[in-house]
Amino acid sequence: MRGVLVLLALVQAACAQRTGPDVPRPFIASNDEVLHWNQPADRAGCPDRPGYLWVRPAEGPACIRYFASDDIDGARMAIVQFSGDRDGVMDQAPERIPGNTEPLRTFDAQRSRDRAGVPWIFMARPGTYGSSGDHRKRRQLVEFHALDAALDALMQRHRLQRIVIVGHSGGATAGAALLTLGRTRVACAVLTSGAYGLLERARMLGRSRDGRTDTTGSAQFYDPLDHVGGIARDPARRIVLIGSRDDRNTPFALQERFSDAVAKAGHRIELRTHAGEPPDYHDLKDSIALRTAAQCAREAMLQQAGNT
Repeated sequence: MRGVLVLLALVQAACAQRTGPDVPRPFIASNDEVLHWNQPADRAGCPDRPGYLWVRPAEGPACIRYFASDDIDGARMAIVQFSGDRDGVMDQAPERIPGNTEPLRTFDAQRSRDRAGVPWIFMARPGTYGSSGDHRKRRQLVEFHALDAALDALMQRHRLQRIVIVGHSGGATAGAALLTLGRTRVACAVLTSGAYGLLERARMLGRSRDGRTDTTGSAQFYDPLDHVGGIARDPARRIVLIGSRDDRNTPFALQERFSDAVAKAGHRIELRTHAGEPPDYHDLKDSIALRTAAQCAREAMLQQAGNT
């Protein structure tokens, strides 16, 4: 089975590198197996079993999908990953989106767990990879409240003691937002190339409408930089921001501003730089997010063991 999944992943990765009508569709057995995007919440389609979380945040019910490695139940520590923005593929046919099946997403979580040595969970942001919601409304409270409620439900269902949050780009912004909503039992948050200062970022990139909207065109965004006061006190928790000074998508100066604000609020935070992939220098090299999250998780478990 693992050999088949590896083959599927390689085929989808190859197709993802090219576009155009001459590109064959990624190999998926049937449309019933693909994950659907930008769909309303449907209780009938959100069974009470692993992989699905039916939650009721303030904005209304949501079905959040997650894909986990095989050893998360009762884990002292697990890493929860949020992906970056997927607006570039969300309007494609589901069978053309790379990695857009439950087996492939689960395989990816297991592969990350094998590399990190820590149980791994990929949680799909609203509107993506089978989670209900509208990905066009990313970086709004409707997204962050749904993820916050889903984390509560996830930790209860699988009896997780503590988690490490890891997110890249929009996933880092989501992780930061969850901290500002007061999330606890977070041993570490590893946030790479995150977007903060959302209004200023949109202006700097020339993508703000009349200087009043973020890059999605919305004025209803939730900016973690404006809500640092909501971060729960936890001297044992680490927050690690990593970015490239040459980032052309999420300006490093705004990442520095967020780091400074969190530090001034009295929280433990580290700001690091790392080489980015050209030409945008936004995606970071060397799997630095995974490596840092794994190290942080292991150190937290050793510290926890030493305190018992």
